[in-house]
Amino acid sequence: MQDEVDRLIADWSRERPDLDLAPMQVLSRVTRVAKQLDHARSAAFALHDIVSWEFDVLAALRRSGDSYQLSPGRLLQETMVTSGTMTNRIDRLAARGLVRRGPDPHDGRGVVVSLTPAGLATVDGALVDLLTAERRILAVLPTGDAAQLADLLRALAGELERPSQPL
Repeated sequence: MQDEVDRLIADWSRERPDLDLAPMQVLSRVTRVAKQLDHARSAAFALHDIVSWEFDVLAALRRSGDSYQLSPGRLLQETMVTSGTMTNRIDRLAARGLVRRGPDPHDGRGVVVSLTPAGLATVDGALVDLLTAERRILAVLPTGDAAQLADLLRALAGELERPSQPL
């Protein structure tokens, strides 16, 4: 069975037979899968009237444990955005009633961001629909192949994310 990447590789092979196109075999497909995943994620989140960045913040809070609260600094680490961006995101989620700010019980000068009951219901529902969409995407793989693919991608991501490894 051929796909669009096979056709692209064939065209490039014809035009540039001097090049090793092996990386395209993998990474062009990763790009195409990522686009499909983005579409599926957006659709799952839309069912709960949120977008990806909102899910990311709500999910970081949800994963934090029983209190469902984190400092803005910890949210920055969890979501990898700038402090100005995080402030804007917290403001927007608070205006929608999905999070609230409160005093940090461990630091009188600090603030924590907490999920509201509406935020908790939203992120939990969105997670269920996201996992349903992701299972649907992976259902085309034979049994065991998804675990093998996860292992391979973990190894690749681990190497790419190591700070000492320039590309």
